[in-house]
Amino acid sequence: MSEGADLERQRILVAALAAALEREHGRVERFETHISWVLVAGEFAYKFKKALRFDFLDFSTLDARHFYCREEVRLNSRLAPEIYLGVLAVGGTAQHPLLGQGEAIEYCVRMRAFPQDALWASRLRRQLLTGEEVDDLALRVGQFHLAAARAPVVTPWGDTAQLRQVAHDNLAQIAASIPGAAPEIQAWVPQQLLRLDALFAMRKRAGYVREGHGDLHGGNIVTLDGKAQAFDCIEFNEDLRWIDVINDIAFVYMDLRFQGCEGLAARCLNRYLETTGDYEGVRLLRYYQVQRALVRSKIALLYAAQPGISRREAQMHEREGFAYLEYAAREISTAPAAIMITHGFSGSGKSVFARHVVECAGALQLRSDVERKRLHGDTCSGQEQPLAAGLYAEDATRRTYARLLALTRVLAEEGVPVVVDAAFLKQEQRAGFMTLADELNVPFFIVDLRASEATMRARVALRKAQGEDASDAGVEVLLHQLGHHDPLSDVELQHTVPVDAESGLDLCGVQALCERIALGRRR
Repeated sequence: MSEGADLERQRILVAALAAALEREHGRVERFETHISWVLVAGEFAYKFKKALRFDFLDFSTLDARHFYCREEVRLNSRLAPEIYLGVLAVGGTAQHPLLGQGEAIEYCVRMRAFPQDALWASRLRRQLLTGEEVDDLALRVGQFHLAAARAPVVTPWGDTAQLRQVAHDNLAQIAASIPGAAPEIQAWVPQQLLRLDALFAMRKRAGYVREGHGDLHGGNIVTLDGKAQAFDCIEFNEDLRWIDVINDIAFVYMDLRFQGCEGLAARCLNRYLETTGDYEGVRLLRYYQVQRALVRSKIALLYAAQPGISRREAQMHEREGFAYLEYAAREISTAPAAIMITHGFSGSGKSVFARHVVECAGALQLRSDVERKRLHGDTCSGQEQPLAAGLYAEDATRRTYARLLALTRVLAEEGVPVVVDAAFLKQEQRAGFMTLADELNVPFFIVDLRASEATMRARVALRKAQGEDASDAGVEVLLHQLGHHDPLSDVELQHTVPVDAESGLDLCGVQALCERIALGRRR
């Protein structure tokens, strides 16, 4: 049977099953993507794979669809076990299908139904997506990546040759729909593959190519029962699932930015990197972000060309394909970065300030409290210790600032604004960051956060009592800082932005700083 005939038989089956479910449950919602149909009836949803064959998937036989239905359940149970319930056979005939009965003429995935307005794609359109949801997803995906299976070095996954083929397929499919499209991207991609070749190989050897999700965008993320859950991962193509972890998170980062939510995108990436510590991966972020936009463009254009959809739908998907292509073209250029360091005692509000800058300036936050623990394997945390030992020993502090400086270089070289969240009470700690900003010719700011001793004491005591923050600095550390710090020099004061943090954060001051950063990045 031809592909067209198989698809038509499936359309008849899905329509007949929808009618049967309507008689049993009342209203049935129907959804269609370029590779599947979904029927939602009552508490359950039933997902059917279209009998299609593309360069990146093959659902053309019943056996293949059965296999990939089982794979879909297995793989999605890693991140969304509450949604995926199993595989059902469909018996009977296309005109009179029997769900879960008789000899199988088709298979479907049975899922827990959820309201469409819980999807991130919907929440983004209605401007309802919150920072807390983004934090939750980033944490879950980060922990998932840390535990995910690593690709053996002998496999092709994550190698430059495989990435080149994926990029070629994406661009070729787009060119088939839009001849001569995006010549600047056509030239940029091979240049980047050559430039990043050694880094791709290094990350493969280091274990960063893992069995990920593969399709992490707003249409595949839902907030249910207060939890952000990623579903509908790539089950049909190992090459698209065994990828660098930065490639995986780049998809949702790109999608949030494409939807105009640059602040939430930065917050998501920031939380993810704080969880994983994979700041070196940011060197690949721009490349993978462009590739993800090209994937979305290709998929939209493929959908527009499918038989059986209305002209109105086709035009809508064509416009979407063009929009993603235009986004990719904009992202191939690098904006200048900015380097901000905080200056203040424990409890002065440095981390609160830094979190606001992440969203308003699209920055990444490097926290000394987090990196200090990461360097020491988090073995010394959780309680106050003598200042001469453990996390706050002089040697530990020197190593922490050295790591912060190295990571700042990585991010700034990639055009990412950086806010380094640390006390910076010693001139020697600040000097390296000022020198780096001068070397890279990017704006440099020292954000001097000021609060009274009584306020800082109260904040530190509350933080210790709550036990929910990465910082273990207690009152002893604060008192030591108050007696051992280098005042800002005349040269440093020329780069200083004072912030009154006595009664909370001066949001007007934060916004003004973000505008200065944005102005510098547009030059």
